[in-house]
Amino acid sequence: MVKPKQHILVIRLSAMGDVAMTVPVLRALIKNYPDIKITVLTREFFAPFFRDLSNVTVFPAEVKKRHKGVLGLWKLSNELKVFKIDAIADLHNVLRSQILKLFFFGKQTIQIDKGRAEKKALVSGENFQQLKTTHQRYADVFNKLGYNLDLSNPTFPERAVLSTEMQVFLGHNFKKIIGIAPFAAHAGKMYPLNLMKQVIEALSKDYQIVLFGGGKQEIEALTAIENSFDNVVNAAGKLNLNEELDLISNLDGMLAMDSGNAHMAAMMGVKTITIWGVTHPFAGFAPFNQPNDYALVANKDEFPEIPTSIFGNKYPENYKEAAGSITPETVVRKVTEVF
Repeated sequence: MVKPKQHILVIRLSAMGDVAMTVPVLRALIKNYPDIKITVLTREFFAPFFRDLSNVTVFPAEVKKRHKGVLGLWKLSNELKVFKIDAIADLHNVLRSQILKLFFFGKQTIQIDKGRAEKKALVSGENFQQLKTTHQRYADVFNKLGYNLDLSNPTFPERAVLSTEMQVFLGHNFKKIIGIAPFAAHAGKMYPLNLMKQVIEALSKDYQIVLFGGGKQEIEALTAIENSFDNVVNAAGKLNLNEELDLISNLDGMLAMDSGNAHMAAMMGVKTITIWGVTHPFAGFAPFNQPNDYALVANKDEFPEIPTSIFGNKYPENYKEAAGSITPETVVRKVTEVF
């Protein structure tokens, strides 16, 4: 029998999209078990993701500084033990989290089953079918801890009240607002930028477009796009994460790659259309609570080896622009249909 006031340490250190995917699961957990207490161990940068979750505290892991190495993890465990942790939900299950758990000997510990064998079969083409979603894999961890989680009827936060500065930034043309995040961690996951410009040009005639991204090269590319079309503003490099989440919560929809921006929008309850290149939603990384047809996938007849890898970091050279097999007209039609 689970103690109603149990304190659970949730471990998910990176990456952005994976951390964002924990949010709907924790929201469901708190909804069903309001007396539970949760400490999320993650990067300090990701703390805003959990800002509206009651009974959730973020403990920042500094794995490249004071928590580096085995000695650093031992220090981290001592810092966490002050909070009287009752159980550990390891949603990362990597060497670092496995070592950390050793210092909590005697505590109930459950780690995520990443389904490596099924994913290997998917990538090899041996078994091309929908695998369990990452959100459900997270939920399974809590189920094994004794909590009954159902993700089929989710709740989401209210739209944030935008500051006057943010309203000025967006403009006052009273159009529906669509976010577009054209970049991803790996080139094979991206829609060719020349085609994305055609999509943006078409959509900007009927919608206010907000561009999202990060890093010097992305900011430069998005600024050039902003300057090329009316009704397009670039948010990249101009907002902190809290402000970005406020803005995303006010979108009428998001168009993104298989990337962190897609998961950020979905965790806020925003309709999210995704474009997939060398990866595939069958691997279980589609944004939360989005219909299957919101995922636009590359032509598998033309690129039969898709998915070439789970994370999009490995692919044949001629697969680099596989997402380009989806026409701009198809993307625009889907956006218009959904939003």
